[in-house]
Amino acid sequence: MITNLLSVFADEDMDRPIKSVPGMETFLRCRDLPSFYRAKEINHPIFEFVNTPTLYSIRATAHILNTFDDIEAPVLWHLRSYWPNLYTIGPLTALLNTLRSGSTKFTSSLPVASNASLYAEDRSCMTWLDQQPEKSVVYVSFGSLAMVSREQWLEIWYGLVNSSHRFLWVRRQDSLLAMDGEESQIPADLVEATEQRGYTVDWAPQEEVLNHPAVGGFFTHSGWNSTLESMVAGVPMVCWPHLADQQINSRYVSEVWKIGMDIKDNCNRETVEKLIREMMGDKREELMKSTMKVAEMARKSVSRDGSSYRNFEALLEFIRKSC
Repeated sequence: MITNLLSVFADEDMDRPIKSVPGMETFLRCRDLPSFYRAKEINHPIFEFVNTPTLYSIRATAHILNTFDDIEAPVLWHLRSYWPNLYTIGPLTALLNTLRSGSTKFTSSLPVASNASLYAEDRSCMTWLDQQPEKSVVYVSFGSLAMVSREQWLEIWYGLVNSSHRFLWVRRQDSLLAMDGEESQIPADLVEATEQRGYTVDWAPQEEVLNHPAVGGFFTHSGWNSTLESMVAGVPMVCWPHLADQQINSRYVSEVWKIGMDIKDNCNRETVEKLIREMMGDKREELMKSTMKVAEMARKSVSRDGSSYRNFEALLEFIRKSC
């Protein structure tokens, strides 16, 4: 399959449908495949990095996935033909909250969860959110790995400002690819507009932000953790994926679950402005119907009678019997 995909990316339309992935035949395109498929050579190191653990995974006694049955049933059905002992126990953070709530028999044996953040959180953004109207803020974060050029950074910034919506933007200090002195050369109109409607931090307590009443939308890189956290919080998304699974995640968000919109390779200021306006305005009612439905499924999955909760119990029993 990789050889065929390489020849596709060399010459053909990135919007050509891909029909060979079970469970994804109706919506997958070339541009939705993981970013490593865009390499031009079969001996590219990234293929070895991905293929080796994939082949070894078949030998495992059991598999644990951070997802829940209701949103990925067709694909999970195919995976279980290879991995019979497959345990879907996600969204993990939501399941942990359930287990720590005092309503389950597992609570006493669980350690107190530590802060899993990769960076120091700037909690001043929560104070700023407290001062904003309900569902008025677009939360913007591209995760812990994405690097953005100065040109792309400005395009996004202009798109946010031109949308006329309030925004909270997480901009890691190490995320900007800029020459010395370029970062400080910011157009005055962007600075002024941000002072009026925006707030920026190096890092934020994301789960708390997404569940804050002032947040009405999420402009995201479509990392799986961020996608799940947005699902549980019931917040619609505008997706700008960068690498690995993010490409497919964003396609699912827009075309399968209908809980957001997918930018992919066209992230200019006009597109950012348009999709944020749609997420926060014209298409909001339509998006929220699907978003709240998915949120309900996610929360139910980790409840005492939910599929992920039951799968977690089954996983513990499997481990006990295997010891």
